[in-house]
Amino acid sequence: MATRRAKICIIGAGNVGATCAHWAAAKELGDIVLLDIPDREGVAKGKALDLACCGPIERFDSRVTGTSDYKDIAGSDVVVITAGLPRKPGMSRDDLIQTNVGIVRSVSQKVAEFAPNSIVIVVSNPLDAMVYTAWKVTGFPAQRIMGQAGSLDVARFRAFLAMELGVSIEDISALLLGGHGDDMVPLPRLTSVHGIPIGDLLPAEKINACVERAKVGGGEIVKLMGTSAYYAPASGTIQMVEAIIKDKKRIIPSAAYCENEFGIAPGARGKGCFVGVPALLGAAGVERIVTFKLAPDEQKLMDESVKHVKDLVGTVVKLFPDLA
Repeated sequence: MATRRAKICIIGAGNVGATCAHWAAAKELGDIVLLDIPDREGVAKGKALDLACCGPIERFDSRVTGTSDYKDIAGSDVVVITAGLPRKPGMSRDDLIQTNVGIVRSVSQKVAEFAPNSIVIVVSNPLDAMVYTAWKVTGFPAQRIMGQAGSLDVARFRAFLAMELGVSIEDISALLLGGHGDDMVPLPRLTSVHGIPIGDLLPAEKINACVERAKVGGGEIVKLMGTSAYYAPASGTIQMVEAIIKDKKRIIPSAAYCENEFGIAPGARGKGCFVGVPALLGAAGVERIVTFKLAPDEQKLMDESVKHVKDLVGTVVKLFPDLA
């Protein structure tokens, strides 16, 4: 009897979305639907067809299709939301939030309608606010909604350490918590090279420089090529998709819903927030948040990061009161 293939829908056929489709097909994780708005249906179909033609060369049998019809996402196991606009010169944070909440809100309504049993990974920015929006709009259980951020941030941190040390990135283990980008919480004491503490191999100033570079890694790429990164964000996203599709039980830093973990107290309305934490990802989505005791200085940074995330969500609620 034939085994049913997993179905992965990627919403947004821009650089990040198309690269997600590329990585997912190359890993042969399942059949892929690349969806965009009607005005960009040709882009979605064209990129899907181009990618499908790689199959004979790269030896994958994943079916890749492009569409603008949300009916085509029915039965999706995982939905990846990359739709949204990048921040443009002169655009305030509130402007970006207002624009992208509108986009993610519309997408999330369609996901709830046509793929009600899916697990959703949000990539759109500002990430922490967009994950919250998708959660409120879909009405899905929190374990089936998550954001991609930590997997990318950790990858950048590991890459910069490997460059500094001249060693394989495969031997570097690291962890970061908190919000995406500037709000991330570095944990050098939990960073090692094949079990050797990073502090035994690099002076503190070098480690801190790698942390700071990871924080602004996206901005560094924008300055170099005039557009947001897409290879690494897509790779981090598909790492999460693979863990879910294959039920791998991998612990991957993800923007997951917390209420009491890592000192995250419920807010005034008794609600927690989505923030970067080590999440055990499997067939049910975020199956567990892996907790451990933070040092006092780490807890202080985590508290500050959580406050910034809650302020971001507060802006969403201010602009869209029905999402409270």
